[in-house]
Amino acid sequence: MLTPSPFQLRPFTDRDLDLVREAASDPHIPLITTVPAAFTDEAGRAFIRRQHERARSGAGYSFAIAEESSGRAVGQIGLWLRDIDQGRASVGYWVVKPARGRRAATFALRAVSRWALTELAIPRIELYVEPWNAASIRTAEEASFVREGMLRAWEEVGGERRDMLMYSRLPTD
Repeated sequence: MLTPSPFQLRPFTDRDLDLVREAASDPHIPLITTVPAAFTDEAGRAFIRRQHERARSGAGYSFAIAEESSGRAVGQIGLWLRDIDQGRASVGYWVVKPARGRRAATFALRAVSRWALTELAIPRIELYVEPWNAASIRTAEEASFVREGMLRAWEEVGGERRDMLMYSRLPTD
């Protein structure tokens, strides 16, 4: 288990169903993740099962971001290995609204990046952020990610192509 105090990173469990329900009600999280937009208990459990399957299949690692004191999950961070054969991985994260502003994503991003760059020896970690998302930009920069530029119409979000800022972190950063 990775522990970026005052938060911990741990595997998702069925007790995180309330977190998935809360994330599903967010206007943005379901658009950019696999969190179900129409929450049901079964859809929430399927989301949790997918998080475990990602490690088994080699697609990446998904962690619940949980409060160290209570164990209550407040978000998710993932290290995705789609381009690992090219020496790079990507990272993504989200935190539910009541936990925002407490730096949970920053703690998690620092921990996962450090682990990926040192323990896993991945040469490059990439992160993509919509230009309007000031909180996510701040999180990336506080975790020593460097802005490289704008990728125009990079990703489909909510049925439309969106620009993304590209950030990266190298072992030397």
